[in-house]
Amino acid sequence: MDNLDERLIVLLRHNARRSVSDLAIDLGVSRATVRARMQRLESAGEIAGYTVILRAEAVGQPIRGVMMIEVGGHVADRVVATLGGFPEIATIHTTNGRWDLVVELGTATLSEFDAILRRIRLIPGITGSETSLLLATPRTTKARL
Repeated sequence: MDNLDERLIVLLRHNARRSVSDLAIDLGVSRATVRARMQRLESAGEIAGYTVILRAEAVGQPIRGVMMIEVGGHVADRVVATLGGFPEIATIHTTNGRWDLVVELGTATLSEFDAILRRIRLIPGITGSETSLLLATPRTTKARL
């Protein structure tokens, strides 16, 4: 991926509905170049698709948080598989440092949020956790499915 591809992706992340003509003007290249670059990036799998990004409140999850999880022993795969079964969990990340996993989750109410935290903490192999509520999301490039 070269500088032109990176600039094109920045423009598409900001607004993927822009016309090829507008993109070409901003990039200082022809429409054919923009179309060819987009097709190449799509074919290579660099661009997986175009989507609508919704506020969490719009999909019924106004209470959102990030939970850092410590896993004891060699059961991380089992813990991840169990976490994957919770519909309240949007994303599971493995990481390094003090925490083994970072989980993004959301619910409709604080009591539901409290309940899912208690259920997660009961999973065998989880030895510690810390949770932070997300208050606002000024910017995201990630779509909620």
